[in-house]
Amino acid sequence: MEEEKLLPEDSLQLIQTMIDKVKNTVADRSFYFLLWGWLVFIASLLQFALKVVVKYSNHGAAWNLMFIGIIVSIFRGVKEGKRKTVTTYIDDSLRYTWISIFITQLLFVFVFMRRGDWENCYTFYMLLYAIGCFITGRILKFSPLVWGAIGCWFLAILSTFASFDYNILLSALAILISYIIPGHLLRLNYRKKS
Repeated sequence: MEEEKLLPEDSLQLIQTMIDKVKNTVADRSFYFLLWGWLVFIASLLQFALKVVVKYSNHGAAWNLMFIGIIVSIFRGVKEGKRKTVTTYIDDSLRYTWISIFITQLLFVFVFMRRGDWENCYTFYMLLYAIGCFITGRILKFSPLVWGAIGCWFLAILSTFASFDYNILLSALAILISYIIPGHLLRLNYRKKS
């Protein structure tokens, strides 16, 4: 059987079609950006309120909200996994990027719990948000994620000049510009194309 040769224009069109397909898949999965974005945003504001306003010593308990995200993500991921029949290299790249970031975030929690050095944790989390959003934004050619990543890098630098209390708020702002706003824009783009 003889193979058909693709013209360069056809190859580019095929690649763009695959990128658009992945964009739609990820846009449809903007659910995860929004779930984790809103959970982290709420937990940050709750921790700030508990620590600064209420002056509650166990203000870190606000982060127990993350268990909701883990449970919901596992159930949704299993459900989506049963429906999905084809995965692309781009799907795998994004999945492995975010798995790596998730594992690194868990390891940061472990390290900070062992060392008791929570004053700097938000700087590192903002850097991780930036990496994931930048890679995802560049792969999908979706500039709001890239701009959110750049904003996170800026806020991470700014956080080195701020107190722990205000780093909590900077973290909330970082998640707003890197997950929540791009997540809503991604969903909006998906709905326009559907």
